[in-house]
Amino acid sequence: MPVTNMVEETKRIIAEANNRRIVLRLFGGMAIRFHCPSAGHRSLERKYADIDFMALRKQSKDIKKLFMDLGYSTRDIFNALQGDRRLIFQDIENKRRVDIFLNIFEMCHTFDFSGRLTIDKETISLADLLATKLQVVEITEREYRDIVALIHDHEIGDSDAVETINGKYLAQLCSDQWGLYKTFTINIGNVLAHLDEISLDRKDKEITAKRLESLRDRFEKVPKTFRWKARARLGERVQWYELPEQDKEIVRNTTQT
Repeated sequence: MPVTNMVEETKRIIAEANNRRIVLRLFGGMAIRFHCPSAGHRSLERKYADIDFMALRKQSKDIKKLFMDLGYSTRDIFNALQGDRRLIFQDIENKRRVDIFLNIFEMCHTFDFSGRLTIDKETISLADLLATKLQVVEITEREYRDIVALIHDHEIGDSDAVETINGKYLAQLCSDQWGLYKTFTINIGNVLAHLDEISLDRKDKEITAKRLESLRDRFEKVPKTFRWKARARLGERVQWYELPEQDKEIVRNTTQT
């Protein structure tokens, strides 16, 4: 059965998935907690409501069995309707849920992570993890804290080397998608403006600001595709993002959506 401590429960899920050779990679706040010592700093620490994973669609049957064996209930109607791209399992006793995206991460922007899930052994890659935070249009305090922790604790590089954020990969995403470039650069500006409100030492803020600025500089300087330039002509006259519906945090029985 699920254990009360969320960190230990997350480790339990990952260990059993690995035992069964299921590609299940953590993302969201818990993934940042796994990678970032700064996430435990009093100014960046936050509460974690859910456990989020990316996985492969072709393993969805095995994933369903995994979570049933681990003591979770299923959100039946949702999984029946959306199960080709997303699955939700519930830990009713601890009022938690596990949210699993299959191949595609789709929120304000859409990413295909299916070919990148083996870069890290426990989580999605740091660059992909950062992308899932920078893509949020209605950014909140939670995202600010996660982004600062990620950037402060990791160098920006040109590859997916261990504990390195692949800035080259993120810039390539931005070079083809004007909408993604727009949201990423807006949010980097928002985080830079928000740094003064976070209780970090001046040196830590300087490190974070320098890395954010270098990342934004990559996005500006990377050569843009024809598709990017065509979309840029439309600019903000046409909405470039989606606003996903707010999910229910937990349901009271297994038949609700």
